[in-house]
Amino acid sequence: MIFCFFGVTASAQTEPCTTNAADDEQQQLELCYTYSNLFGYDIEKIENPELFKAVNGWLGTSYCYAGGTKNGVDCSGFVSALYKNVFHIDLEGSSKDMYKDAKSLKRSELQEGDLVFFRIRKKRVSHVGIYLGQNKFAHASVHEGVIISDLDEVYYKKYFYKGGRVKNS
Repeated sequence: MIFCFFGVTASAQTEPCTTNAADDEQQQLELCYTYSNLFGYDIEKIENPELFKAVNGWLGTSYCYAGGTKNGVDCSGFVSALYKNVFHIDLEGSSKDMYKDAKSLKRSELQEGDLVFFRIRKKRVSHVGIYLGQNKFAHASVHEGVIISDLDEVYYKKYFYKGGRVKNS
């Protein structure tokens, strides 16, 4: 049986996305490698499959300022919902509030599940995402909704401020 979440192979401890049928397994395996190639992500290095499964469930959700549901979500609403679902930690407030409540990290110190903060507007923290490892992070983009991006993309590299680790985790 194959366990894959947007290109992530997980251990048998998690719920499978497909049935045991050979055709379904082949389709799931192909999907894993398609996403792996699309995101440039090494599926063998996943530490928290539940995080990836949760992110997968949000991919494509439309952006909505102050939203916090799959009908529409902003960056802090997305991060808050994921943290509650995956880590059972309540994070509240804006990206700026989350930054104040997190232990500051250098980019080189980031681990799966840490927060990434960006200063896009007026030299203050105005955007947050969840670090997935291998330079990738999930976030709610104003123009594209919930997506996975790379910290080395020109835009994000320009505005990246710091990482953060939630103090309760």
